[in-house]
Amino acid sequence: MFKPVLIVATVLGAGLTGLTQESTPPVSDAPSQMGVPVQASSQVNPVKPTTESVAAAKKTYGYDCAMCHGETGDGKGDTAVDMKLPMKDLRDPETLKGMTDGQIYSVIVNGKGKMPPEGDRAKPDRVWNLVVYMRSFSDPKVLPVDKPGKTR
Repeated sequence: MFKPVLIVATVLGAGLTGLTQESTPPVSDAPSQMGVPVQASSQVNPVKPTTESVAAAKKTYGYDCAMCHGETGDGKGDTAVDMKLPMKDLRDPETLKGMTDGQIYSVIVNGKGKMPPEGDRAKPDRVWNLVVYMRSFSDPKVLPVDKPGKTR
């Protein structure tokens, strides 16, 4: 009589333990205050931008980002205006001030809200240069000087 009850209790206990373990994300994937994984927040931009790499990032931005974020980063791209999306002005130094390069990279790759992800479409170096380009809207000093190999 106790054997069936013991078996049911064991199965239920194991099932609840498994359910608890599945619903608890690993610490490294826990979101930070900005909804970006903590691990991404600590990533440092590994690329040294060149004039050519930033020009390529500008081209990528023009194709993939400007429709919402605007050509100048003002947040008034045609799609954003048409869809009445509230966009932040990337020219304002306060917009990206609290974000690490890793957080910006993560948002570009994974998307956020209605922003679709770049995913695997863009190679990591291009995304990192896109981070530099986006920061340049509010701080032009992040861009490389015209002489190759030197940065400001």
